[in-house]
Amino acid sequence: MDVPDSPDVGAADAVHPADASPVAPGSSARDGDRDRDSDGMLAEQLLRLTRRLHRIQSRQLEPIGITPAQFRLLRTVATYDAAPRMADLAQRLDVVPRAVTTLVDALEASGRVRRAPDPDSRRVVRVEMTDEGRATLRSLRDARRAAAEEILAPLTAGQREVLGGLLSALVDGMPERRC
Repeated sequence: MDVPDSPDVGAADAVHPADASPVAPGSSARDGDRDRDSDGMLAEQLLRLTRRLHRIQSRQLEPIGITPAQFRLLRTVATYDAAPRMADLAQRLDVVPRAVTTLVDALEASGRVRRAPDPDSRRVVRVEMTDEGRATLRSLRDARRAAAEEILAPLTAGQREVLGGLLSALVDGMPERRC
């Protein structure tokens, strides 16, 4: 079993020989190894970049007093025209409902959202963004832009456009997977 040389990659991420692609006519096994090595290097670079972006964004969010997960929930609440149900948020975020409850608890304690009863069903709880939540969201968007600018600083405008297109192709081409 081939295991990449990265300390961040576990045995579960290793490539099993049966999963390796067959050697194309006119190419050697060495070419296939090089392609797999190249793909592995790209995957490692993407992981490193993701970790770096997460660290920068966390550093930007810390003074605002919010976690990346809370920011994601706040952004998601803002996308709805009317206050969403907790279950809607869990589905949109692709998390278990209990995770949404924990995030809403923290955001409610800081005054950024509030729970509201549903007018049609006493059992349904909706999540409304407060004025404090909207102000926080504006600050968070500025922090996010600053984090992106820090990451993208070495790239020209043209390179950024190309990168955006490549990332869109990767994101849009991925089949939806539910854990």
